[in-house]
Amino acid sequence: QVQLVESGGGLVQPGGSLRLSCAASGSSFSIATMGWYRQAPGKQRDLVALITNNGIINYVDSVKGRFTISRDNAKNTVYLQMNSLKPEDTAVYYCNVYARISASGSSYGSYWGQGTQVTVSS
Repeated sequence: QVQLVESGGGLVQPGGSLRLSCAASGSSFSIATMGWYRQAPGKQRDLVALITNNGIINYVDSVKGRFTISRDNAKNTVYLQMNSLKPEDTAVYYCNVYARISASGSSYGSYWGQGTQVTVSS
C-alpha cells in the first residue's frame, strides 16, 4: 500500500503564494509519476501538474509560469509551489502517485491523497 499525506493548503489573497507538500509512504514501491490535481465546486477533477521519474513535467495551461512542481526522491515527496495565485485557483487539491507495489508483483496502481483546500480570496 501507498499512503499519501498532504499539507500546505490554506487561505491566501490574490497574488499570494502557497506551497503544497505530499509525502508517500508504505510498503516497498516504485513511483512512476507524482502529480497534483484539483477540483473546484461543480467541476471535474483536472490535472494541474505532474512529474515523471524521467524528469518530464506537464502543467495545465492556466498555471504555467505561476506554479512549479518539484520532487524530493529521498523523501518520496512532491511539492507544488503556487505563486501569483488567482481566485480561479480556488479548489481542493489532490496529490496523486502512480506506483508499483512490490507485494503486488509488477502491477501499477493510482493512489490519492486526502485533498487539501486552497482558497484565494481578498
